[in-house]
Amino acid sequence: MIRYALHCDRNHAFESWFQSSSAYDSQVKRKLVTCPICGSAKVDKAIMAPRIVGKKGRGRATPPPEPVAATTPEAAPSGPTSLLMAQERELRAKLKELRDHIVKNADNVGDRFPNEARAMHYGDKEHRPIYGEASPEEAKSLIDEGIEVSPLPTLPEDRN
Repeated sequence: MIRYALHCDRNHAFESWFQSSSAYDSQVKRKLVTCPICGSAKVDKAIMAPRIVGKKGRGRATPPPEPVAATTPEAAPSGPTSLLMAQERELRAKLKELRDHIVKNADNVGDRFPNEARAMHYGDKEHRPIYGEASPEEAKSLIDEGIEVSPLPTLPEDRN
């Protein structure tokens, strides 16, 4: 997985995770990557400092600083963080709603997910909505075969 710092044509900064560099390129080309603040699909990678950990310091690296949203006069929020916090809460609510909809309307096939997805893709099983578990390598293999998969969103409150 790769985390990219991104910015839109209105200079809103945000970040997102992608399976690979080519997955990012493909999603941007299909206009699937949009700014969570304004919805613009004109998104580019921002300059990022690499995070390098030596053998001695492995596991003790300090996290890189979070990207700071660049604001222009027309995009400046009235309160420094109130607008972003409200938008973040709204985004989290929408992600939770999406995830809850998937869980309610799809079959959880657990660790059989890669096999079930392949069987449906190749016509061995009837298509139906499913979700389950797959390792990053299994997910990449499915994508390489042309099988569209997406991770279910995980929210901070799910980790408690």
